[in-house]
Amino acid sequence: MSERYQKGLEMLNKMNKNSYNTLKESLEDIAPDLARFVAEFPYGDIYTRTGLDLKSREIATVAALTALGTAPLQLKSHIKGALNVGCSKNEIIEIIIQMAVYAGFPAAINGISAAREAFKELDEEKE
Repeated sequence: MSERYQKGLEMLNKMNKNSYNTLKESLEDIAPDLARFVAEFPYGDIYTRTGLDLKSREIATVAALTALGTAPLQLKSHIKGALNVGCSKNEIIEIIIQMAVYAGFPAAINGISAAREAFKELDEEKE
């Protein structure tokens, strides 16, 4: 196991362990290297950099994924990650509403739908 992969796994465990495990399992039979790349580059190389704390990185990621509007599963995962590293539900809603200005109302409305689903799933896990 490479140092990059190990660092990535440690970061993923802090943020949203279940999400990475699901991704890894879904790619195991067809593209296992892709899951490794996800652990190594974004989480092993980028998320471990100094300069921004995890909460700030997740705020940026939720904003970017909302603005893209093309990655609802990843947005839900990062909303959960944001909650795990200190964002409140209200902050996440405000981040998404802010994106209506720059990405348009459809992107923000879809982002709110992803947030609703993520919040519900987390609440159900607590029960």
